[in-house]
Parts: sequence; C-alpha cells; structure tokens
Amino acid sequence: MGSAIACSRLSNSPHRSRARVLTKFIKWYDRDKIYNTAPLPFQISPSSIDDPTYLTHRRWMTRALELAEEAGSAGDVPVGAVIVNADDQMLAEAQNRRERDHDPTAHAEVLALRAAGQTLKNWHLNDCTLYVTLEPCPMCAGALILARLGLLVYGADDLKAGAVRSVLNVPDSAASNHQLAVLGGILESACRQQLQDWFHDRRRRLSNKGIH
Repeated sequence: MGSAIACSRLSNSPHRSRARVLTKFIKWYDRDKIYNTAPLPFQISPSSIDDPTYLTHRRWMTRALELAEEAGSAGDVPVGAVIVNADDQMLAEAQNRRERDHDPTAHAEVLALRAAGQTLKNWHLNDCTLYVTLEPCPMCAGALILARLGLLVYGADDLKAGAVRSVLNVPDSAASNHQLAVLGGILESACRQQLQDWFHDRRRRLSNKGIH
C-alpha cells in the first residue's frame, strides 16, 4: 500500500493547455481522487497525502454532511459547507438556505465564504480550505475564485451543473485570475447517496400529493 502517487502539474506557460488533469488516489483512498485545474500552490507528494491528511478531510466532510442533512430536513437541497484555516480550525460553516431565505444565491458555499470573511475581517481566503458535499455550481465556483480560496475539497460530482470539472471548468477558464487547487471525491458515496435519497423522497411526496 505504500506505492508512490504521481501528481501531474500543468505548465506555467501563458499558452498552457486547458486540458484537465485527473489522478486517482491509491487504492486505500477508496474512490477519492485528486484533480487540479491549475498549477498547484503547493507540491503534492506521497508524504503529504497520508492517512492523517485523508482522515482530516473525512472529518470535515462528515461535518459538511451533517449540515447538509439539516438543510434537507428543512426543505432545502441537502448541501453543506465548512471552511477551515491553515491550522485546521473552523472559520465558518453553512448549509443551503435557498428555499428558507427565498434567496437564489443562498448556496452553502457562498454563505460559508461570507461568514469566513466576517470572521477574518478579510475576504482573501488564500490559506483556507472549503469542504462541500457537492461539486460547486457556476456561481459558487466563481465565488471561490473571487475569494482567492487555497483549496476546494468536494464530495460528489454534479453531472448536471458542476462547474469545476463535470460540466464546466470555471477555475481553469480564461476568466479566472486565481489558481485554485481542487480535491474531489472525499466521502463521495455518502454525499451522492444523501442527495439521491432526498430527491427520491421529494418526488415520492410530490407524487402522493398528485404533483408531477
């Protein structure tokens, strides 16, 4: 299980390819994967992706799942987000509140970014990591870039609206002025199942009411 992990890096040339890089973790990382849309602000090596690091990612994603569960129980699509600093201290946490707040921008990531900025009294989040259960949408991906976020860690891919790798690649687009490192697939199965269960239950309840 100690086999090396090769992490590709994109060229620093201004004419570098926009091709996306996807490298799978070794087997004991389950189905997690690492994905960077630009030259990483730090060097990833086997020694920096070890059990303690992975367990830290799982711990914060577990908290994001708890927040997402609260959102789902309150009638919102279950998405949760947590932001931590370089010392692994939580700065902010949030859950999707679009339905409750009647606000189309009240996604978990945006609310967490706002709260973290207030905590730090600074909108620059270069040394911070944001954990979110679902791949960010175009709005949220843009907000992460504007916040100069250091690292994004997400759970499940969003095959319909994902703007980091699934549908769009906003962080690596010509409009992006920030190099964002991305780690995808942490607790992927749990995050995906949570969403599927919520939408299945919602469709069932609407069907029982005669709404199709």
